[in-house]
Amino acid sequence: MPAPLTIAAVERDAPLASVADRLARFMRPGALALQALPPLSLYVHVPWCLKKCPYCDFNSHALRGGDHALPEARYVDALVQDLEASLPFVWGRRVHTVFIGGGTPSLFAPAAIERLIAAIRARLPLEPGCEITLEANPGTFERERFRAYASAGVTRLSIGVQSFDDAKLQALGRVHDGAQARAAIEEAQAAFATFNIDLMYALPGQTAAECDEDVAAALSFAPPHLSIYHLTVEPNTLFAHAPPALPDDDLAAEMLDRIVAATGAAGLERYEVSAFARAGHRARHNVNYWEFGDYLGIGAGAHGKISFAHRIVRQARLRDPAAYMAGAERGAAVASEVEVARSELAFEFMLNALRLKDGFELARFRERTGLPLSTIERPLAEAERRGLIERDLQRVRPTPLGFDFLNDLQQQFLPAPH
Repeated sequence: MPAPLTIAAVERDAPLASVADRLARFMRPGALALQALPPLSLYVHVPWCLKKCPYCDFNSHALRGGDHALPEARYVDALVQDLEASLPFVWGRRVHTVFIGGGTPSLFAPAAIERLIAAIRARLPLEPGCEITLEANPGTFERERFRAYASAGVTRLSIGVQSFDDAKLQALGRVHDGAQARAAIEEAQAAFATFNIDLMYALPGQTAAECDEDVAAALSFAPPHLSIYHLTVEPNTLFAHAPPALPDDDLAAEMLDRIVAATGAAGLERYEVSAFARAGHRARHNVNYWEFGDYLGIGAGAHGKISFAHRIVRQARLRDPAAYMAGAERGAAVASEVEVARSELAFEFMLNALRLKDGFELARFRERTGLPLSTIERPLAEAERRGLIERDLQRVRPTPLGFDFLNDLQQQFLPAPH
């Protein structure tokens, strides 16, 4: 799942103020006047993996000592305690989507996921038909496990395949092989009405033909949703310390062009930079991110964005799993809370909204940021002059050129240096 812009999480030395004091601070008059609160989602982070992948910069931790080392029951208890402590900040708001991500949430037994979902339902009003997604890796499933997740309340599965090529999977440090990937997708097809396949391209040593084979393998299952990400070398990863030989920019661009053509021919619409879906199968949780909706984030290292009438606040939980569980148990799982500066709101909105092929409604910008349209008129005009957007009186859309040069488009909205 592509992550929205988030603040850096820190481990705090001193506790935050009480919930009552924090809430009173957030509710007082401020620089913004939001017309309405946006839709609310819930993100739940499970931080453990069987093995840390060399390209991964998410808050994930390899299991030490095998599956028996997984503190499953205690962690679910901590999630519930974290959620309960967070309720005053979202009181009365309905939750539209739930996403259980990681890490590898499918390391948790279906019974643990069922207990978690039941606890969420008991504490938050979920919209009818609420989308509840669980991330799963092919190396952690067994036959009938996916059906058990569906029985537990999961409505959508996101499978981290990345590639069907055994050599490429080995280069990526994945714990599964191509056969396991295919078997996992077949199980997902049987258990869920909708699911997603995650793929990556521009892999170490990958040719255009090999990329075509990966995409064709994924499309052979007629997936309702396909996410395809360019492999990038992120700081503080193993790949950053020992970079692999990756395809150059021209070859990567050729791969993407072929991906777009193949998915389109298979009936999937590219509705976001990295997301392709059949009608009725867009990832509602991710769309809420991209439309600058709110999300409460619980779990080790989870991030959240919560709007109030006069301000927008970003939260981050304690990153270390042991510290997080201990913090949640005493009602102190939040590591940092930062009010988003008025000068940064336009960029934060655009960083997400311009990823969507359909762009955004101008009225949505005013509603979600509390800012007048005059705030963005100058960068919109410059982006239009450069051919990066098209617009009318209701909507702004990235052009094909803007989609290809998304970073350049988003940078138009960076706040001016002080």
